[in-house]
Amino acid sequence: MRILKILLLLVALLGAPTELIKAQTPQIKTANEVLQQAIMAMGGKAVLANVKTLYTEMSTEMDGRKVLWVTKEMEPNKGAFQIVYNGRIVFENWFDGKDGYELVRGEKKKADPEEFKAKQYKKHIMNELDFIDLSLWTLELLKEEPKVNGEDCYMIKATSAGNEVRHLYYSKKSYLMLREDNISNTEKGKFTSTYFSEFKKFGELLYYTQSIFGDADKTQEVKIVNLWINEKVTPKDFNK
Repeated sequence: MRILKILLLLVALLGAPTELIKAQTPQIKTANEVLQQAIMAMGGKAVLANVKTLYTEMSTEMDGRKVLWVTKEMEPNKGAFQIVYNGRIVFENWFDGKDGYELVRGEKKKADPEEFKAKQYKKHIMNELDFIDLSLWTLELLKEEPKVNGEDCYMIKATSAGNEVRHLYYSKKSYLMLREDNISNTEKGKFTSTYFSEFKKFGELLYYTQSIFGDADKTQEVKIVNLWINEKVTPKDFNK
């Protein structure tokens, strides 16, 4: 009898880890559940919501020349973009929360509204927080289960309040976004697909450091070399 009890105890102990793992594995049924897991993977809702400004320097090549792409973002929807070559800004545009502008030969002029129309439907810098806002996006978990860079992914159709449609691919393993496709009603000049990889911790935020933009004609590989959260961005960056 004592041996039987010991055997039963061993079975229970040996079986516990497997059952615990099963209990901890989320049973994903909706797109919102995928997004909630993605937010947790990136650091949690509080961490993402605390990103009030984001300054990013990205290294890439354009026409055979190494350049920096500098982006500056401020909650809820302000943004600026610069191309820097040999320490000199050769292109610049920005969105002040209402209108977009660009510098052409040193002269400020209003930009094509089509280049910034998605900004009208932003409340947060981190897109995942916008995706779960029902006033901004409608989500649908699609039946397709594609692979991105060899990883099984959930595929979500996201439709904005402005009728922009995107397909979002989140890893079933890490819950991080590995790919995003712009399907319809996209901003002018926007690439069709973007692939994300090489995730790294910036403080408590887990964020990609490598991305590849692509469409039918070309691709652009970009690597983040510097990233500052809640630093180096002021309202003056969007009011010039």
